[in-house]
Amino acid sequence: MGDHDDLRKFINDLAVVHGRVVLSSGQEADWYVDLRRVTLHHRAAPLVGRVLLDLTSDWEYDAVGGLTLGADPVALAMLHAASTIDRSLDAFVVRKAGKAHGLQRRIEGPDVAGRRVLAVEDTSTTGGSVLTAVEALREAGAEVVGVAVIVDRGAGDAVRAAGLPYRAAYTLADLGLVA
Repeated sequence: MGDHDDLRKFINDLAVVHGRVVLSSGQEADWYVDLRRVTLHHRAAPLVGRVLLDLTSDWEYDAVGGLTLGADPVALAMLHAASTIDRSLDAFVVRKAGKAHGLQRRIEGPDVAGRRVLAVEDTSTTGGSVLTAVEALREAGAEVVGVAVIVDRGAGDAVRAAGLPYRAAYTLADLGLVA
């Protein structure tokens, strides 16, 4: 099995939780994909980085990140995976709101102004979180080249409607969660 198949197995074994939940979008579902169980796992996180680097290998960007918290381990996994292949890739964190103290930055990490960046998320249903990050990145002077997620729960249309390329490593059908 390759990285893509191995990561899918981790997702199915560790992250898919059955039971009634309310998603960040406010929608209700009978199951939840808790990708932090994968993105923060010692064996799965490196796979996340390699799979998403491969998924976006034809896009040119030199920094990756998104809205905290879902995007943080994804961006760090990509940063670490990139370093193993001698690729320079920085990571950043987009806060939900600017800080009221210190440097009062909304985007933490290396400056994104004037840089080509990739916005990421672990999973997305409506695209709201990742599009909030995109807005903050553009306000900070970054050029957002696209959006990539591990699991798409339906956000693709909203992200593409906002004028951005969108890719997902897995769909719900890939995980056996829809017919």
